[in-house]
Amino acid sequence: MDRGQGDVIVLGAGLIGLSIAFELAERGASVRVYDRAEPARAASWAGAGMLAPYTERITNEALLELCAASLQEYPAFVRRIFDAGGIDAHLRLDGVFYAAFEHEGLDALRRHAEELVARGIDCEMLDRASALAGEPWLGAAVLGGLLKRTEGYVDNRRLGRALVAACEARGVAIEQSVTIEVECDSRRVLGARTDRGFNGARAVVNACGAWAAGLHGVPRSCIPPIEPVKGQMIALNVPIGFVRRATWVPGAYLVPRADGRLLIGATVESSGFDNRVTAEGIHDLLHAALAAAPSLAAFTMTESWAGLRPGTPDDLPFLGATPIEGFFLATGHYRNGILLAAATARLIADAIEGDGTALAPFSIGRLGTEEAQAKRISHA
Repeated sequence: MDRGQGDVIVLGAGLIGLSIAFELAERGASVRVYDRAEPARAASWAGAGMLAPYTERITNEALLELCAASLQEYPAFVRRIFDAGGIDAHLRLDGVFYAAFEHEGLDALRRHAEELVARGIDCEMLDRASALAGEPWLGAAVLGGLLKRTEGYVDNRRLGRALVAACEARGVAIEQSVTIEVECDSRRVLGARTDRGFNGARAVVNACGAWAAGLHGVPRSCIPPIEPVKGQMIALNVPIGFVRRATWVPGAYLVPRADGRLLIGATVESSGFDNRVTAEGIHDLLHAALAAAPSLAAFTMTESWAGLRPGTPDDLPFLGATPIEGFFLATGHYRNGILLAAATARLIADAIEGDGTALAPFSIGRLGTEEAQAKRISHA
């Protein structure tokens, strides 16, 4: 990458923005990252770290292909981050189990397993005895389920810290608690201005997550129609190893951490930028978890929190170039931001270097004309 063309500025220091910055720095770019708050917080901090494109039942083929590619890249991705910054993100790809408690649900999982086998995905239907042998904490009502062996999770909070350390080790400048505005002329981006001054750039990336639509300084044709989608979560303190794999049950998923915390998530709510934890949200999560596993009732709830996912009208992210030369989008990942960090970083770096062909399905151009997009924004 040619340093002589100017710096790259990444707006947003979540997992997506930091991953892009790290990838660009590894390729030789001079990178600055700006964020309105603390790095690796917001949705990056609030998630559970699920890496499960097939469990998520993604139906769009282009998105599924991107998620599957990113899942394959994850081991090398976290290894590079560890080599640079020395922090282990605790990646585990030992499978995700989807438990069924009704015959209709079990039949649906069998059909899903047939589809996955046809795709060459390593998975296995488990009967009740095998399900309880693998996850004995599940309740007696479990009938079996589907194990997808190639999926798993990463500790997203550790991954955030690891990316900050790796970026700093590679010379990335990270500035937090700043106001941000893009500057451009009618043709191309010029850089970004914060309350600490102006920095020129040959490329600027909008990786502002749920706040991406509020970025100032670019034409409407470059503004993605992002809506925040709230997700509430809780954590229980359980014995280490009590839950062995990330497990989905009706209405919730449960993800163990190495320190004994068991994460239970997550609600899906259209509440604007309201990120309060509510009694209803906690009730719904506990109800789902305890219906599947009454044994969890005796454990202490140690934490509750909420985050805002960046949702889009068609549930596809906005990735790649915009009508303004040098201004790129990397936002709208909705439920798959952590999973897509690896592939997004690689492909956005490729696009900045001049090859954005792989991102065509996720272009903001899919929205149509600038007038049509302006109408969408005005009605949002």
